[in-house]
Amino acid sequence: MRDQLQQELRQLVAPVVPHFSAGRARVRLGVNTAIHDDTAAELESFARPLWGLAPLAAGKGEVPHADLWVRGLASGSDPDHPEYWGEPGDRDQRIVEMAAIGFALALAPEAFWDPLTGRERDRLARWLLSALPRETPDNNWHFFPVLIGLGLHRVGVPYDRSTIRTRLERLESFWLGDGWYSDGPTERRDYYVPWAMHFYGLLYAQLAADGDRFRARAARFAHDFRHWFADDGAAVPYGRSLTYRWAQAAFWGALPFAGVDELPWGEVKGHLLRHLRWWQGRPVTGPDALLSIGYGYPQPALAEQYNAPGSPYWSLKAFLPLALPADHPFWTAPEEPAPELPAVSAQPHPGAILMRTGGDVTLLAGRQHHPWVRQGAAKYAKFAYSSRFGFSLPNGTLGLEQGAYDSMLALSDDGGVHYRVREEPIAPQITAETVRSTWRPWPDVEITTWLTAAPPWHVRRHRIRTARALHAAEGAFAVDRDAGVDRVAGTGHARVCAPAGCSGIRDLDGVREGAIIDCLPGTNVLARRTALPMLTGQLPPGEHWLSCAVLGAADGPEAEAAWRQPPTTGDGS
Repeated sequence: MRDQLQQELRQLVAPVVPHFSAGRARVRLGVNTAIHDDTAAELESFARPLWGLAPLAAGKGEVPHADLWVRGLASGSDPDHPEYWGEPGDRDQRIVEMAAIGFALALAPEAFWDPLTGRERDRLARWLLSALPRETPDNNWHFFPVLIGLGLHRVGVPYDRSTIRTRLERLESFWLGDGWYSDGPTERRDYYVPWAMHFYGLLYAQLAADGDRFRARAARFAHDFRHWFADDGAAVPYGRSLTYRWAQAAFWGALPFAGVDELPWGEVKGHLLRHLRWWQGRPVTGPDALLSIGYGYPQPALAEQYNAPGSPYWSLKAFLPLALPADHPFWTAPEEPAPELPAVSAQPHPGAILMRTGGDVTLLAGRQHHPWVRQGAAKYAKFAYSSRFGFSLPNGTLGLEQGAYDSMLALSDDGGVHYRVREEPIAPQITAETVRSTWRPWPDVEITTWLTAAPPWHVRRHRIRTARALHAAEGAFAVDRDAGVDRVAGTGHARVCAPAGCSGIRDLDGVREGAIIDCLPGTNVLARRTALPMLTGQLPPGEHWLSCAVLGAADGPEAEAAWRQPPTTGDGS
């Protein structure tokens, strides 16, 4: 398996090679449309493969074309070279990519530092040192100077350690307990907790021979995080930066790298390998075999403002275990299947309930929000996110087809032309089975929503107090319709079943009408074209209660049986 992963990594990086510039410091994988400048984007495409290549080199694996990166390090850090990367400024994207270079020097100096001449080493060191005093965003970015420092230390370059201590002290303030961080002083507790906060902390613990607290925290976090993965290895798509794809499982590779044996090695190995296998064969590359912006397929609409063409190569963080020798117990232990876990896991820090049904995972959300990123409401504030069905993004502002309002209650005050949804949950509360939040789509409309796990269903209950007449449309999960679907809709119900799965919604009050919406193509993160079961109704001014039950499952007899026996009540008033 180790040899196989080495080869998979080489195959992922090989398409990057033809895009190196003459001086080897710039890699142009496409037209940059991120907020940072083109030079930073081309540095990003150069540096991010190092997240996989450095572990490959450290584990004594063959690194094809290693000379390209060595020459690039020499050219890009030379102020007199036409391909110079430039001095990093405050909050500069260069600092992010300099961390990948620092990581490579710390892990495999014999591959990326030793081949440089003395003058080339001096220039590279000076360039890396210039990043340490720069201001960074007040979040996981504080780890980037720490990683740069690890690389400088490994190759014998002195630097002011106080700047690193200050960063580590600030990162301590984001620690929440019970294995969880926030990504800065925010409500965000998404995949940046495992693939950034824990991942970098474990690198520091191992490479600096310090920071046992990072190991202890990761050990605690592992018990919660395994609930985020389905039995087939799929993670629940949720939050920003999903174009990093299998970095979702990088945490499982960081555990053995840092010697954290909280869970059996066979279980940890299974979490990582099942996830990587789940991605195999999915159309995540373009015609040039380069990793695309998107999740389940090339989908530029998913991009954040900071996603440039090379951004997806952060996925290679998942290959960190390649740094381990072949006789490490992570490699020698037999892979174990997905563990048996409770059907419901309430996790207060992310404000989520993870629900397991037939090996799939549904995340009920009620706490987080991120209005700065593109489509922040769709990525954080939907009611439910599914490992089987993913979630959808709006592809316009008019009507239900463009809005693709899966797992949302969409409200319109202009007769169904424009809709508003939950964007920022207020006063969230979580119990063993229910997430509660309040939200205000207009100043004179207040909604309190309860989301209750009732496997294989989840129940939604809304108290709506409105001073204006509203049209309401509430969606279940969107289903891949390319292979054909079976559609059923009527008063109080709507259901779509297809080879990809069965999604249905029942009005527990029986007053809303069922409908099936064919969403615009390219809205769902997993399926290119989808059909969405919905309930629709009219709400005059006043107070209203709406209740429904939503089913999402593999198509088959079990889903059919569950559809005939919906739950009758949900938590609420």
